Amino acid sequence: MLNIVILNGGRGAASLIPAMLRHQGLNVTSIVNAYDDGKSTGEIRRFFDMLGPSDIRKVQELMLPEDDPHHAESRALFAYRYPDGSDRDAILADMRDFAGGGGSLAGIAIASDPLRRPLRQFVREFVEGLTVIEQARAERFRFSDCSLMNCLYAGAYLACERDLERTAKTIDRLFRLKGTVLPNSVENKWLMALRENGEMLYCEAEIVELRSNVLIESIFLLDRPLDRERFPRLSLEEQRYFLSRHHAAPNASPGVRLALEQADIIVYSAGTQHSSLYPTYMSRGVADTIARNREALKIFVTNIGADYETPTYRASDYLRGAYKFLRLPDDRHYAMEELFSAVLINNGRRKAGETYVDYDEANFADMPVPRIVDDFESESAPGKHDGAKVTKAILALYEEAAGAP
Repeated sequence: MLNIVILNGGRGAASLIPAMLRHQGLNVTSIVNAYDDGKSTGEIRRFFDMLGPSDIRKVQELMLPEDDPHHAESRALFAYRYPDGSDRDAILADMRDFAGGGGSLAGIAIASDPLRRPLRQFVREFVEGLTVIEQARAERFRFSDCSLMNCLYAGAYLACERDLERTAKTIDRLFRLKGTVLPNSVENKWLMALRENGEMLYCEAEIVELRSNVLIESIFLLDRPLDRERFPRLSLEEQRYFLSRHHAAPNASPGVRLALEQADIIVYSAGTQHSSLYPTYMSRGVADTIARNREALKIFVTNIGADYETPTYRASDYLRGAYKFLRLPDDRHYAMEELFSAVLINNGRRKAGETYVDYDEANFADMPVPRIVDDFESESAPGKHDGAKVTKAILALYEEAAGAP
């Protein structure tokens, strides 16, 4: 059994993870940051003072076992969102009924007793916790377009004594997932960014929803959100000073360190850089643990298409960016070879109108990382990676390295 750890880039890993899970003999662990603060996740974070469960939840949904006799109800629980304009009192009454012994939640019949009993506890914790929190905040939680699993996660978080890694593992065991998802850290940080034009992006949601070609200059992880009214009163120089002094890189969680220590293969997935990947790279202990695992194959996958976070990036920029952010928290030098064994670069061009990432061969001259340039693009979903092709290439590199004298 090979241990594969994927540093998750959001949508960039959505094709890779299922392909790896379908492959026999692979134990897959995905490391995800939990700084999402948009929509219902932001509501959960504000009320329960916790990291955001949504990105963990999305990857766990990819890992639900299809051969489970209760797969349909598990899938329904992960997919359900309360509609806009939902009756709040009706939702809470339904939750209380389920927690008290009812057989369905949000109209989803839960026939599996091993699943039903823990879920009742999580729902009970959510409702009771929310009741007290609302009184303390003098504010009411909004259920519009709220993920049901986010609510269950908040309840499980309370039941797990406010430990998000333990919560993720509890959900993992409950739904008998085919792989493991871990948060990069259990420290409740807030992600923010400063753009090159001096504009502040006050939350992760604004970074993700960015629709401009102005590049992001820096990202920061703070202990609390900035005051949107007062912070703009500072000069740009004062803002930069404040952010540099209040940025606090989180410590990688114990589970993350262990997974990286035991990994046979480490994959830096394609994906959104500033919102998904760089914050994970910035966790203290990630780069050090990767570097110390000298036996692991470490594969970097560049993006296929440009996005608003990195509109001008070429293939070399993705590798340079990862190298920069991996070194930031420890402020020490790592040779590139300690962190990267090879880089996979796509040369497919199937989708008309797609802004493809160019392979700038000359700019790799000073980076001593072997390059595998090939068509890694999906035929059925042009513009995205073909997970099977990427998996095949990674395993071939592993077998080649294992057979080397």
